[in-house]
Amino acid sequence: MATIGCFNKLKVTRCMTAGIYVNAEQFGELKIPGWDVTGKADKGDIIDVFLQLDGDDNVVTTMRKSLVMPGEVGLLKVSAVESAGALLDWGMPKQLFVPTHEQQQKMVRGFSYVVYAHLDPKTGRITGSTKLEKYLSPTPGGLRLKQEVSLTVCDESDLGYRAVINNSGLGFVYNNDLFQKLKIGQKVTGYVKNIREDGRVDLYLQKPGFEKIGDLGEQILARLRAAGGFLAITDKSPAEEIYQLFNTSKKNYKKAIGGLYKKGVVLLEETGIRLVKK
Repeated sequence: MATIGCFNKLKVTRCMTAGIYVNAEQFGELKIPGWDVTGKADKGDIIDVFLQLDGDDNVVTTMRKSLVMPGEVGLLKVSAVESAGALLDWGMPKQLFVPTHEQQQKMVRGFSYVVYAHLDPKTGRITGSTKLEKYLSPTPGGLRLKQEVSLTVCDESDLGYRAVINNSGLGFVYNNDLFQKLKIGQKVTGYVKNIREDGRVDLYLQKPGFEKIGDLGEQILARLRAAGGFLAITDKSPAEEIYQLFNTSKKNYKKAIGGLYKKGVVLLEETGIRLVKK
């Protein structure tokens, strides 16, 4: 049975200059306009087709890939604002509608917002919402410490950034755990730092644990050797500079350097670090 709001594997029944037709099962034979055919398709082929309802409740089809799927969040740009809501570009023929009552703040044309897309059970249409806590739990369960997760940065405060975890929950990255400037809507890999008593989740962007520090120490030594034994970078260097060189936080860098110094393999000078010659 074909399903609204997702990709379905459907059989091509006819091919014409203006597009192709597919057997959409209970919805009958449907046309995919030529501009929505994104790959080669011949009669009898099984292709991936996205189904959704238009404003008149007609089933429309496309082979295009959207910027965000139902059940996911993404940064989308407002193309028009109407009295009932806003229309957002999400890479599909029919724009994504965000009703006024689903807007955390009034949307403005030309601005971009982190939006959660979902299939409205009342209308059967795909709609969006910026009221993330209505659909995503601030106390997501099923996570474990140090677990790797997919994050979408959704908003910023004085303390840090709130992020969507695996498109299903919300967590927080504190500024003192950051080694790079984040952008709203940015997708990054993160790790679970802490699960509080109330179920809220704190996040890292750098893999936690001392198992990473040993690897980082080897990276530093390799760069020192490649640079002739000296690098003009210290534990007082900007975090951005450290990240560009070693892809790590300043905190982890200082731990790794401290470990190398204790082993007697590097010298910590005022202007940089120097490899000890043996």
